[in-house]
Amino acid sequence: TAAVAPQLSIAPPSTAVRTVPSSDGEVKLSFAPVVKAVSPSVVNVYATHVEQQAASPFANDPFFSRFFGQGQLQTRPRESHALGSGVIVDAGGVILTNRHVIENATDVRIALSDGREFAVDVVIEDAQTDLAVLRVRTPGDAVFPAITFADSDSLAVGDLVLAIGNPFGVGQTVTSGIVSALARTGVERSDYEFFIQTDAAINPGNSGGALVDLDGHLVGINTAIYSQS
Repeated sequence: TAAVAPQLSIAPPSTAVRTVPSSDGEVKLSFAPVVKAVSPSVVNVYATHVEQQAASPFANDPFFSRFFGQGQLQTRPRESHALGSGVIVDAGGVILTNRHVIENATDVRIALSDGREFAVDVVIEDAQTDLAVLRVRTPGDAVFPAITFADSDSLAVGDLVLAIGNPFGVGQTVTSGIVSALARTGVERSDYEFFIQTDAAINPGNSGGALVDLDGHLVGINTAIYSQS
């Protein structure tokens, strides 16, 4: 499988010189400092959907509808829940996530890595890029740990990247990989075709999470898994 994230382009291009590991010591270097710096900026996103569902299993049965009428069979609200990830991009409580995580949600909340939870409002939804902007409804005096943007145009195939999110709802998880391709097309059904492909493992729940470089800067939002299924 291959994971993809829409490219972001905000900060000036980096002038850092890329080098390959030249010793066993460099190969054994840890990503832990990057993860420690970035993890507080990655949140869990919980979206609740409330739909009206027939209270009776016979509600759609033509035989019973003939006797009781469609309007007489009661309905009741049914809640469903979606789980994804998000990235804090402003200290005032602005979060970037995937649109499909919060699409048609009646209530959206985030949980920070330190356990705090906040209700959020959906400010922007963009179907073309599958991105959404959320804002904490009542931040109070809270200052949120915002991530720093990189310029994804400075990425090169072969660069190391980390994917951070909440796969399968098990809690915040980090995976590593390389940039496998840039400006990848034919990934989603929308007409936006400009994705970063990486071999870092991404699973359901990772959607909306951060793809970061080894400076801890955001280069993309984890959006989809591309596979034969």
